[in-house]
Amino acid sequence: MRTLPPITDPNVLVGSNTADDAAVYQFGEMALIQTIDYFTPVVDDAYDFGRIAAANALSDVYAMGGRPIMALNIVGFPAKTLGMDVLAEILRGGSSVAEEAGIPIVGGHTIDDKEPKYGLAVTGVVEPGGVMTNATALPGDHLILTKPLGVGIITTGIKGQAVSDETIARVVHLMTNLNKEAADAMQQVGANACTDVTGFGLLGHLHEMCEASGVGARLRLSSVPVMAEAWELVADRIVPGGTRANLSFLENSVDFEDGISEDQQLVLADAQTSGGLLIAVAPQKADALVEALKEAGTLAAADIGEIVADARRKIAVVT
Repeated sequence: MRTLPPITDPNVLVGSNTADDAAVYQFGEMALIQTIDYFTPVVDDAYDFGRIAAANALSDVYAMGGRPIMALNIVGFPAKTLGMDVLAEILRGGSSVAEEAGIPIVGGHTIDDKEPKYGLAVTGVVEPGGVMTNATALPGDHLILTKPLGVGIITTGIKGQAVSDETIARVVHLMTNLNKEAADAMQQVGANACTDVTGFGLLGHLHEMCEASGVGARLRLSSVPVMAEAWELVADRIVPGGTRANLSFLENSVDFEDGISEDQQLVLADAQTSGGLLIAVAPQKADALVEALKEAGTLAAADIGEIVADARRKIAVVT
């Protein structure tokens, strides 16, 4: 990315310089949100894979404070080795989640590929003054998380046939749960910054928020919601490579309190798929946001720490 020319268009409100969730482009009194995301299957069921990939792609729009209005399919598919009925199920899953979000999928593009890949390019809208970014967190803000962690570890367990059908159903429910209600609650109460927790894990995306905002953070391990099955799997050393890479990358950016185990560190760095929103909200609004999230029925509404003034932009994790 360093080799590319800098973005100079004044209408670009959010570009790539802060590693945010999506791009935002202003036109007149409205702004467009643009994002794209796709990946290889994380579950065996084709329909569920389509649902998960679609929910994951839509999440970026919600994290920016916006409203999705339409999407395009993006597909890589091994047509010669997998039946077209499998592709039909993937697309049906994506369509079902788009319908839940209230948007049409208006087309897309498909290429022949050795391994299935699916996702969406999503367009959303937002008022320029209502754009939520990862670069505006303030010291004193509380950090609120809207889904539990552990998805990456559990989906790795699925690949190794190390989890029950009940666990698969729970993690699929988590990954297909839209962040729409969480975003609505955030807009209702008002927040200072937001990002969604996906491939870089909770610590990785919090690190991006700290870097972009010029602040540090203090995270309370005991307050972070985690799917119980993830603790069992990580104890058995069932951990995705991406999670280990996340933790390694953050070696100089996170200070762990003595007594926090490697297993606990890995869970905090676990690479999520379609995770929750991480919201930075002023302290006087934190309780109201937690209550609004609970009323909306989000999968978690946890106050897990706070933003602090720190020129080093480091994260301190305490028990």
